[in-house]
Amino acid sequence: MNDLITDVKNLEIETLKNLRNSKAHNTLRAYQADFKDFSAFCVKNGLNSLPTEPKIVAIYLTHLSSFSKYSTLKRRLASINVIHKLKGHYIDTKHPIIAENLMGIKRRMGVKQTAKKPLLINDLKSLINVIDEEKNEYKKHQNRALILIGFAGGFRRSELVSIEYEDLDFVTEGVKIIVKRSKTDQTGEGMIKAIPYFDNKIYCPVLSLKNWIDFSNIQSGLVFKISDKTVALTIKKYALIAGLDKTKYAGHSLRSGFATSTAEIGADERSIMAMTGHKTTQMVRRYIKESNLFKNNALNKIKI
Repeated sequence: MNDLITDVKNLEIETLKNLRNSKAHNTLRAYQADFKDFSAFCVKNGLNSLPTEPKIVAIYLTHLSSFSKYSTLKRRLASINVIHKLKGHYIDTKHPIIAENLMGIKRRMGVKQTAKKPLLINDLKSLINVIDEEKNEYKKHQNRALILIGFAGGFRRSELVSIEYEDLDFVTEGVKIIVKRSKTDQTGEGMIKAIPYFDNKIYCPVLSLKNWIDFSNIQSGLVFKISDKTVALTIKKYALIAGLDKTKYAGHSLRSGFATSTAEIGADERSIMAMTGHKTTQMVRRYIKESNLFKNNALNKIKI
């Protein structure tokens, strides 16, 4: 009997490990940060955070709605759900008191898209031109490669800062980069991104990456020893110097810039998704739609 109890306990521990491993490291860290805020709210108001109940979650979401975006509320709700699962508890996040409260909040505040701007070709060139004036040679080589590779590969920030020297394969046509795991690849199947040499050597991501590796003498491990937040800060820094509105750009601007720019020149959904790793066409079609706003504009027919 004792052996059976021990076996079940071990299986329970192993199950919790599997649940943790099912989430990418950065995703799990984000869930934990969100839950920390929820827990602090509960402590302050004498409420139970783990396990909690639907009424408490609804009250918390109402509290958040006075100063947060609707998307933040949805993310916090998902985080509360995940942390409960990881700790072996259950919370019905689809309970009517939560669902109807969210619906009321959504109608009251509206859901406005506040996505950051994509970094398009001309803006990308402006950033690289500014980086080339950087007096710090280390930062110049690193940030040049970071931004050009990030754009050309349609990388997420987390993917970009996770690239290791061992993931790179320089071939005649360019470079192949193994992405071992990403937000939409929770099982760790991985994918390979192929970035060709550009005709314009000044803005060639492959040459910039080679130059950075040679300059920093990287022979193993991480290619960019920075955090994913630093990617966003780097883009904002050079956007400001280039005369752009830094508040409109973020780390995701590289990824959305790739998708929008390639859509503008006629790349199809499949080829864009093959590079970005999107699992559904919804977001890619949004990029394509945005790229066609001027191309298919009825006003183009007017001659004044």
